[in-house]
Amino acid sequence: MSLFLATLLPGLFLAVLGATLLANRPAVVASLQLLPRSSSAALVLFGGGALWFLWLVWHLSAADFGEYHVLLTVGFAAVAVLAFKCVPDFLAVRGLCVLVLLAAAPLLNAAYMEYEHPQRLLLVTPVYLLIAAAIWLGVQPYRLRDFFNWLFLRPGRSRGLGGALLAYGLVLAAAAFTY
Repeated sequence: MSLFLATLLPGLFLAVLGATLLANRPAVVASLQLLPRSSSAALVLFGGGALWFLWLVWHLSAADFGEYHVLLTVGFAAVAVLAFKCVPDFLAVRGLCVLVLLAAAPLLNAAYMEYEHPQRLLLVTPVYLLIAAAIWLGVQPYRLRDFFNWLFLRPGRSRGLGGALLAYGLVLAAAAFTY
């Protein structure tokens, strides 16, 4: 992935997410408040994260336990399937965390050793903050529910966060065109 694309795509994603929060539609608020315990969101987010992870495990090189990739894939697939049965609470949040952690790698790889472009830090800094948040929420997924409850308690909070995300997304998308 090029640095241009690695900067543009998260910028557009943040702008869309910010505009959605800024609009503060009741359907969006209800969807976000139901997200942490939603079984359909768990299927999409955790299932997608599990499939992406299993694809990565299947394509391991010989230096990275590649000769055992079949055993590892089957073992991790069993763990993913059992997660739906044994720990269904907040599985959507854990799936979102998995997707954030897996998506961080190509973004950071695109910015690696690009010292002649200091504006890459507009991408790298929030990615590292999202990694820390994903690890924290993976351990304590109920915190996302608590955050959504706090965020939507007053309409000004979600609009303020939406405005900040929209502005940062537009800045990030504009920074992509400076490389």
